[in-house]
Amino acid sequence: QVQLVESGGGLVQAGGSLRLSCTAAGRLFSSYTMSWFRQAPGKEREFVAAINWNSSGKYYTDSVKGRFTISRDNAKNTVCLQMDSLKPEDTAVYFCAALRRPYSYSLNPADYLYWGQGTQVTVSS
Repeated sequence: QVQLVESGGGLVQAGGSLRLSCTAAGRLFSSYTMSWFRQAPGKEREFVAAINWNSSGKYYTDSVKGRFTISRDNAKNTVCLQMDSLKPEDTAVYFCAALRRPYSYSLNPADYLYWGQGTQVTVSS
């Protein structure tokens, strides 16, 4: 069992930055690939970024490449998403999620075993 808690969301102007954090309570954090998803009102939950167990693999959806950076610290059971050059279309609730496949990742939310409660990110134009 892994409990995930996100923090760091908020309201920011376009072009600004936010840093999201997700802290995991439970064992074997390093056994999981960790990902960030987001869900805007009326839209499906979409993959944003993933990082494998030892940070050797990082994956991003095309719309955030070059603007977002995912990182993790297994000693602190945390995964972070640094979001720069934010755009209004980045507005959504952001979720962290854990996948019990340490060497790969998935775009499908149904594959993820554990989820955080979400944190709201709002980017004003």
